[in-house]
Amino acid sequence: MTSIGVRPKVGPPPAPRRSRSVWHAVANGVVLVWLALTVVAAFVRHELPVPQWLLIHLFLLGAVTNAIVTWTEHFASALLRVPAPPDWWPITRLVVLNAGIVAVLCGVSEGFPWVAVGGAAGVVGVVAAHIAVLGLRGRSALGGRFAHVVAWYLWAGAALITGGTLGGLMASGHVPSGWHERLHAAHAQVNLLGWVGLAVLGTLFTLWPTVLRTRMVDGVGRIARWSLRFAVPGLAVAVGGLLADLRWVVVAGLLVYAGAAALALVPFVRTLRQRRPHTPASWMLAAGTSWFAVALLVDASRQSLSGLLPLMLVGFVGQTLLGALTFLLPVVLGGGPAALKANSALIERVWVVRVAAINVAVPLLVLPVPEWTSRAAWIVVLAALAAFILLAVATIFRSHRPSPVVAGVTAGVLLTALAVGVTAGGGDSSPQTVAASGTRVVDVSLVNMRIRPGTIEAAPGTRLVLKVTNKDAMQHDLRLESGQATPMLDPGESATLTVPSVKGTIDGWCTVPGHRAAGMTMQIKTGASSPSSSAMDHDAMGHQAMGSGQLDLAAQPSPGWKPYDAALKPAPGAKEHRVELHATDRQLEVAPGVQQTMWTFGGTVPAPVLRGKIGDTFVITLVNDTTMGHGIDFHAGSLAPDVPMRTIQPGERLTYRFKAEHAGAWLYHCSTMPMLQHIANGMYGAVIIDPPDLPSVDREYVLVQGELYLGQPGSAAQVAKMREGRPDAWMFNGTAAGYDHAPLTARAGDRVRVWVVDAGPSSSTAFHIVGAQFDTVYKEGAYLLRKGDPGGSQILDLAPGQGGFVETVMPEPGHYPFVDHDMRHGESGAHGILKVTG
Repeated sequence: MTSIGVRPKVGPPPAPRRSRSVWHAVANGVVLVWLALTVVAAFVRHELPVPQWLLIHLFLLGAVTNAIVTWTEHFASALLRVPAPPDWWPITRLVVLNAGIVAVLCGVSEGFPWVAVGGAAGVVGVVAAHIAVLGLRGRSALGGRFAHVVAWYLWAGAALITGGTLGGLMASGHVPSGWHERLHAAHAQVNLLGWVGLAVLGTLFTLWPTVLRTRMVDGVGRIARWSLRFAVPGLAVAVGGLLADLRWVVVAGLLVYAGAAALALVPFVRTLRQRRPHTPASWMLAAGTSWFAVALLVDASRQSLSGLLPLMLVGFVGQTLLGALTFLLPVVLGGGPAALKANSALIERVWVVRVAAINVAVPLLVLPVPEWTSRAAWIVVLAALAAFILLAVATIFRSHRPSPVVAGVTAGVLLTALAVGVTAGGGDSSPQTVAASGTRVVDVSLVNMRIRPGTIEAAPGTRLVLKVTNKDAMQHDLRLESGQATPMLDPGESATLTVPSVKGTIDGWCTVPGHRAAGMTMQIKTGASSPSSSAMDHDAMGHQAMGSGQLDLAAQPSPGWKPYDAALKPAPGAKEHRVELHATDRQLEVAPGVQQTMWTFGGTVPAPVLRGKIGDTFVITLVNDTTMGHGIDFHAGSLAPDVPMRTIQPGERLTYRFKAEHAGAWLYHCSTMPMLQHIANGMYGAVIIDPPDLPSVDREYVLVQGELYLGQPGSAAQVAKMREGRPDAWMFNGTAAGYDHAPLTARAGDRVRVWVVDAGPSSSTAFHIVGAQFDTVYKEGAYLLRKGDPGGSQILDLAPGQGGFVETVMPEPGHYPFVDHDMRHGESGAHGILKVTG
């Protein structure tokens, strides 16, 4: 059997130097500390907003980078048969490396870009020095049979230098917005495929046969040299393609890298044919390598690691690390054959359960499974990792009781990194003011294409700390005009920005193309030092009052707000319907937390829905309780407008009588000029006249779509927006996004009918239910599609003043958004949720 210097061929091994075994206890203890922090951060993520990037970097930058640096030096010394480096070098390298890692995590988490950049420079500098030492020691050893392995380590280090530099650039906050995604993708690929991938592939040439306790196959050196000659250029081309945003170049580079990796794994497969896995370490390395191959194939086809991180981090990197440590730790801790056997037995406990659990869980982490299944899979993975950490710590302590110095160094790393995690994700979620230091802490949310709060007021000179969390379903960031910027945040991730001294007005925005124009902006203003403010003024009750700022449709409605009841009751049996409507001015909630004075019929927007059948007579009494003239116009009736549609003055009343001669969904509205203002300020409603033989359904709703113009009704600014067709939002039943917060309901299998009337006054609608298809469409008094027809429909399109209905059967439980598919309207309030239960 060919050895790599960690397991002798025959006889009892010579006792290793005490200093080296102690060194390995310390170095690998640091690795275990970072692994433990990863587990803790992952378990508390649902209690504290621990960002995903922190979890990834605790694992990759903390645990994996420490392991690669430690073990590549060990393997290089063993394979080149050169003495270990002076004792001062590994200790210095360990301290500086981990100081750099902590600086990166602190700098990004707390919003100190140059701390993060300094930390990245420290990490890059340590790895550059590490590979320089490896290269010089390799030359002094005059090469050898295994010199090819060291070449893989040198190129792996070069990849980390590249990836760390890209990471430092992103952390600096000075990367143009159009380049951030490119740098992020290149950073991920070069670190995972280069720093980790090249180091692992180079090590497997000798570690794999050693773990299997079999001889090395012939031709390994030649294969290692040729595969490296293709892997490095392939990775370089892929990274260059990502930076240049040339996808065909990325594909070419990844295919070359994948081919080189396949060639490098030929000895792995040939060795596997000589002897099958039979130890815990061999099974873990075999599983990890298999997942690496799967990830490479998917990555080459998609040119992105997005969605593959669980497979890469858990399936490949995590299992490879645990497999290597399971085999190597008992060896390097020393103590003779008896100690080796006892330590191996300890660290390998319940390995079958752990390995099986991880490999069953890995596909569940990347496949489209229910959330509870994915969460259960993560719990299984973390439990297996925690079990390994405990066993590995017990193995180290069994061989070496830590000295006060070692314990102090380990505790320092643990507490410092733990503090990073707490400051990044924990703390009081409410804004705070620390008067003694002049520091204010404000929680900022990126959600629904808005930045909340939209305006922050602070006294001049205040040190402002913004804890920014992306609560949206897509990536966002926050950049301030004063230079501070978060990294690009995935959903659920957080970062902190610090403005050392607030002076004047500072604009902030999301740099994702198009998001700033879509309303993802904020301002920091000098003024009162109230804990928070919004883009609008507030009234005495705390409601947002009328203004012209961007609406925050994701905000919570005011306490006590109730949605307009969209459920449509069956037509009454009587042939005559008498209704009294009072024209009144009412303060209503027109968007979440936003109050507006509206002109109404009956105190609501829309006005009460009237329903009847063909031939029914409606007798409507209009009473004007306002201070201005109003009238009424029912599209459902056919008659001369001179008298019934006349304007009546305050305190007057009129009677409007009409007979419903035709079926349809009809609009009624104020008939007083200028009608644009009266309708736009809320004076509209719907009359539903059932078509003959209209079948019953399980759920029946009515939605009246209208436009929202913020501001004092009738003011010059508001009227200018109406004339220019610039609503502040669009509404279903009088509240923008109201049914997002109070969803309509149905059960799976229910037939649902939705009547829609477009009140305008200027905008058409394209009504759509996401995830549903209409099998019945009725528009302007006629069926366009009936149940049983072979076709289907997706949109009910209506011009202002038109109406109709659609029917669909809800296929399964879930949340079905309904929208105006004109996305200018849908993204500005004309949307809601139909919640379907089992």
